Amino acid sequence: MTGSEPRGKDARAAAAQDARWLEVARSALADVDLAPQARSFGTVEQVGDGIARISGLLDAKLNELLHFEGGQTGLALTLDADSIGAIILGNADLVEAGARVTGTGNVVQVPVGKGLLGRVVDPLGRPLDEGDPIEADAWMPVERAAPAIIERDLVIDPVETGVLVVDTLFALGRGQRELIVGDRATGKTSLALDAIINQKHSDMVCVYVAVGQRASSIERAIEAVRTHGAFERCVFVVASAASAPGLQWIAPFAGVTIAEHFRDQGGHALVVIDDLTKHAATHRELALLTREPPGREAYPGDIFYLHARLLERAARLAPKLGGGTLTALPIAETDAGNLSAYIPTNLISITDGQIVMDSRLFAANQRPAVDVGLSVSRVGGKAQRAALRQVSGRVRLDYAQFLELEIFTRFGGMTDKRFRPVLDRGERIRAVLAQQRFAALPVAAEVALLAALGKGTLDAIAPADIAPLRARIADQVAAMMPGLAARIEAGDKLDDQTLDDIAAFVAELARG
Repeated sequence: MTGSEPRGKDARAAAAQDARWLEVARSALADVDLAPQARSFGTVEQVGDGIARISGLLDAKLNELLHFEGGQTGLALTLDADSIGAIILGNADLVEAGARVTGTGNVVQVPVGKGLLGRVVDPLGRPLDEGDPIEADAWMPVERAAPAIIERDLVIDPVETGVLVVDTLFALGRGQRELIVGDRATGKTSLALDAIINQKHSDMVCVYVAVGQRASSIERAIEAVRTHGAFERCVFVVASAASAPGLQWIAPFAGVTIAEHFRDQGGHALVVIDDLTKHAATHRELALLTREPPGREAYPGDIFYLHARLLERAARLAPKLGGGTLTALPIAETDAGNLSAYIPTNLISITDGQIVMDSRLFAANQRPAVDVGLSVSRVGGKAQRAALRQVSGRVRLDYAQFLELEIFTRFGGMTDKRFRPVLDRGERIRAVLAQQRFAALPVAAEVALLAALGKGTLDAIAPADIAPLRARIADQVAAMMPGLAARIEAGDKLDDQTLDDIAAFVAELARG
């Protein structure tokens, strides 16, 4: 009996253990839905040039994010009756015909928040600067509806670029969309980067979006901001020429979404898109590969809507929504100065003005090479400092008259001495407006230069001596006239005595 007693205890313990495991299994299975479940999936029928043709997935939605077997992702761009045309957001070589595809039910999203500041990322928010993974405050879809009219407010606050010709003649406002357009290598990106660099003196967050640019050009842009600007308040969204077409296509939308987050929090953001001409070419490429019917210049019919829904997201929000602003500086490239081409005309009609860069001015070493006659800002003086507007009133008219008269002097057709003062003044205006890169002017220095120009102080100075004078004014105006900047920022107009004092200050610097 004693030998069988332990074996009986072991049997009872094992039975109790089995009962406990059975109870655990029953409780676990109680939360499991054992009903039949349907899961939709498709199959890659054809792949090439960054596009996958997928059969199945009958419940897929437009712009839905798709997962390919092997880990790649895609975007449903076109929905046909029996197939889907999807953009591959990654290495298309890793997607093969016959691979299984599943839908996610979600659209493409990008991380947003302060964790992106000072970082270089791709359009999906993945780090490109070998830093730590992005710590996002939230994830937002790259495609979002633009603010309604009732949600917007008037554009009245300036974006000070530090570039005299822009701040004086084509002033930008917070919430404006201003196109920078011109031929290749005329200083479009340089002008936009100068605007970004000058925001180190403001509270604006800057987002630079590179679409289809060479890697070397992108590296130079990043290094310029790192050296001269507030890199810690900038975000760089990079989809270079070597990136997948799908990443280039979503890059502007991702950049605007990142900037919108700061606007929606009541802050201020500036987004530069470099450039939308290459973005349009990518859209045309993808549209033709997905068998969309071509239109003018082989662009699909929705090319205008593509950029309109992107740029309309730039706005100043009403005070009840926080009063934040998002300013957009899209860049477009022309061929041989043809502003009437399809994409430039589309963008000109969407934006609130354009800054036109002229290749002839650039070749003549007039920097920035802004064509004063063709450029315009439809906000302009409404967002300009009152003092700056006061001293710049006649500059554009006088400069336009000078440019017209200068044409005749080249052929010896201007002999009337009455026009000599107009030509002399125009040469000094041109010298004042000329400005090298990374030489931003504070608004007080801009007012001082234009006030001296209006009072005739610069008439006795040779045009070649104005550039060094401008540098001295930028360095000393704050020390010699400490109250001037405060009055300008407060929106005060300057009385005649103050303007005389400014002219005397400039004359003293010129003599020194």
